[in-house]
Amino acid sequence: MKQKLTLLKKRVSVVLNDENEKKGIFQIIKESIIFWIVKKEFPFFYFGKFLYRKNVGNYKDYLSSKEVDKITLSKNLHLYQYASLLRNKLTFAIFMERNNMPVPLMVSYNFKHHFFLGSKVYNVATIDDLYKYFNDLFVQTSNTKVFVKAIAEMGGVGSYLITKDNLKQELDKYGAYILANDCIHQELIIQHDLINTIYEGSVNSIRFDTYRDKNGTTHILCAYMRFGRGGSVLDNSTSGGFWVGIDIEKGQLKGKSYQFMQHGGKRLDRHPDSKVIFDGYEIPYFKEACEVVMKCVTHIPDRIIGWDIAISKNGPVVIEGNDNNSLLGPDLVYQGLLKHPLAKEIMEEA
Repeated sequence: MKQKLTLLKKRVSVVLNDENEKKGIFQIIKESIIFWIVKKEFPFFYFGKFLYRKNVGNYKDYLSSKEVDKITLSKNLHLYQYASLLRNKLTFAIFMERNNMPVPLMVSYNFKHHFFLGSKVYNVATIDDLYKYFNDLFVQTSNTKVFVKAIAEMGGVGSYLITKDNLKQELDKYGAYILANDCIHQELIIQHDLINTIYEGSVNSIRFDTYRDKNGTTHILCAYMRFGRGGSVLDNSTSGGFWVGIDIEKGQLKGKSYQFMQHGGKRLDRHPDSKVIFDGYEIPYFKEACEVVMKCVTHIPDRIIGWDIAISKNGPVVIEGNDNNSLLGPDLVYQGLLKHPLAKEIMEEA
């Protein structure tokens, strides 16, 4: 209860300081009570999804936490054999490489102190050992940068950029975590110049949410692009980044950005670092990205998946797939996922 009150206090603070035009106080109270009754839960999501803003009329079309759980925890929509491939970044990388999908090349990986590079196993016990290991890796592979990701974590937790030029400083920060956890080490994606123009500090990925209907046909429910900011190497929304909806027919960014409430919930019409305006910005290789996503579902046919796709200089690259994504992103981008033509079937199948 204490945690819920703290969360509510934070959300109330964001609501009170929200620069966007809000509904009247009595309308907000009335709608939050109705949301509470209809959804049968305390209306955290009414505030967490900014349904108090004046431009939101269909507030009951947004998912409640119970409806999200019904989808993400459904044993009909998510089978273990597919979910396990998605959640384990090591098996996902090996599986997708084996099926010739465009993924970042996995250079090496580690199970805590045991590091695997090529056919050799190294015992890396200290930060000094780790420094030598990565130095040798850079020499052997001709890479100067690798991206380290914890195998079982989500939301950017345990994700670090390790570079040859700043190796000592980076290992002083992240080395202890790497040695205490299981991680994969992948080549860095060389992002397309048109995406770098918006923000070059991180690999800015497109999130595609796919659904395989009861007849086995795959649909893209919605798509949006996530961006880092302020020097962050991560684009994850949970790490302070934000996302912008995509017009799937045109392959262009549309409207303003979205951001989690705990990070301020601001809506921006341009990137705060580069000042590039979002609306109408054309995404290179977007059609090809859609085709890659459809092919991904052929290889891992879980029924609802959130795919993260980067746009490199040479086309789309598959970063990962998520069977347990929060659905907050598509709910906001679609402006109420329950009004989607497939929503009724999804809830019936869940």
